[in-house]
Amino acid sequence: MSDYQTLSVEIAPPFAHITLNRPETRNAMNFEMVDELLSVFVGMKERIDIRAVVLSGAGGHFCSGGDIADLAQAASMTPDEQDDVTRRLDAMLRAVNQAPQIVVAKLQGAVLGGGFGLACVSDIAIAAENASFGLPEVRLGLAPALIAPFVIQRIGLTQARRLMLTGERFDGHKALGYGLVHELYPVEQLEGRIASLLHDLRLCAPNAIRVIKALMHESVSKSLDETVAYRAHLLNTIRGGDEGQEGMSAFLSKRKPRWAETL
Repeated sequence: MSDYQTLSVEIAPPFAHITLNRPETRNAMNFEMVDELLSVFVGMKERIDIRAVVLSGAGGHFCSGGDIADLAQAASMTPDEQDDVTRRLDAMLRAVNQAPQIVVAKLQGAVLGGGFGLACVSDIAIAAENASFGLPEVRLGLAPALIAPFVIQRIGLTQARRLMLTGERFDGHKALGYGLVHELYPVEQLEGRIASLLHDLRLCAPNAIRVIKALMHESVSKSLDETVAYRAHLLNTIRGGDEGQEGMSAFLSKRKPRWAETL
């Protein structure tokens, strides 16, 4: 557990569980939640003992989006105060997106606005059939400004244009088709599927996870020519490192690698 006010955080290596914990608001994201999410992800950045982070919501909902009360309050802030708020939200989204761990989003109920954005910065998104997705900002006279790049990267410009401009709500089956989520289950099977996934992730080497996450972010932002030296050096380095040698030795010996010996 933790001392956070809007989150429940449980860390039991090799996994961490972060639960958005404002069930009375369907886990609406207020400024405090943004700051606490940023704090916990920054705090885990150097923790090689944590391989995956499960991000979920309390009370049957993931996140209903930004807290309207806070958003209304922001309108009366000074320009510098407004800039500070938006910088922190941007920093939080980047921290989740670039986390060296595997970020698993467990989605059910409302997955709207900022919650939609959080789903888009996860590595693996698993949804319940009762999940309801949408980008309602346009119907509130607002814009999904900070989450837009992540939404477009996740589902593509064609779908993002329609969903951002209409505020349409859609179900988990459509989310699966859009590529927003990877798997869809009846709500009563969701917990079991997450447990099964975490069991499988114990097979993944801790340093390899971090290296692959960095590789993907480097590769998506630069051309092949710009990254060829980086990619070649990375392959040679990780292949000759302790994990690479242990993994290949375990495979040839038909045994589990050290990092998976607890299975």
